[in-house]
Amino acid sequence: MPHQPAAAPTPAGVDGARSAADAVVANIEQVLHGKTEAARLAVACLFAGGHLLVEDVPGTGKTSLVKALAASIGGDCQRIQFTPDLLPTDITGVSVWEERSAAFRFRQGPVFTNVVIADEINRASPKTQSALLEVMEEGQVTVDGTTYPVPTPFLVVATQNPVDLEGTYRLPEAQLDRFLMRISLGHPDVAVEEKILLGRARSAPPTLHPVVRLEQVSWLRQEITTSVHVSPEIARYIALVAFATREHEALHLGISTRGSLALVRAAQAHAACLGRHFVTPDDVRATAVAVLAHRLVLSAHAEVHGNTAAGVLAEVLDSVRVPALSATTA
Repeated sequence: MPHQPAAAPTPAGVDGARSAADAVVANIEQVLHGKTEAARLAVACLFAGGHLLVEDVPGTGKTSLVKALAASIGGDCQRIQFTPDLLPTDITGVSVWEERSAAFRFRQGPVFTNVVIADEINRASPKTQSALLEVMEEGQVTVDGTTYPVPTPFLVVATQNPVDLEGTYRLPEAQLDRFLMRISLGHPDVAVEEKILLGRARSAPPTLHPVVRLEQVSWLRQEITTSVHVSPEIARYIALVAFATREHEALHLGISTRGSLALVRAAQAHAACLGRHFVTPDDVRATAVAVLAHRLVLSAHAEVHGNTAAGVLAEVLDSVRVPALSATTA
């Protein structure tokens, strides 16, 4: 669990979340133009205490986004370049024999940091990918029967290319489920790309500095969970969406209860980043695709006919009645 400081280092309540989110988004936009929505989702994922998967074709700014996010919160950051020959111990660490002490000593791997950038995570073997399962779920690493906690706050930000299939391994459902959100960036429009080209021609990319302290992130994660209200209507709305995915004919596997809980966390963080003390249906819909789409498994028939998880989820969201919240409910 994240450590909560004795005194809050940010403004009280979700006002602190909004100002912190705006600062991080502005920092990211110095190097990633025209992707405000993706930046806000990434920040919501950070404040919700989840891990982030950025999936897109090469050259769209995946690495720029994750590096900017890491630079914005300070702390320690380690980048791991995933390759087919990467070993689990290259991530978690290994016990080495020391002649002088005549004993084994654990040498920590790069996962012992605040932000892990897992670049092209799907290029490592399933065995190596599984080295992240425990630490992403429990914030600890077990080696040779001994458990070692990682620093807090802890965040894994991974990238993967969905197009290049040679030398890659599909992330299993258990690994995908560890990511609170999966987002894509897409190509910029003409005006934004022109701005990028002119900016890079005139000067080097800016050097980013932290705008949010680590203790702020830990405190905000705790504050958002306890202070952002989820009404019974919103809880039922999310439950109905999850149930609809389980009954949908195009889906072999729908949303689990853990997926529903993930959507609650993300919606709370999204609301807090906008300065609200309560979750609305708009918060649920704004985060639903990023939180749920990668947890869905299409049926064979749906895959053959070109359906996508995001498309099926959009159908589900359109089919479930959106609740109307009264002032007293919110």
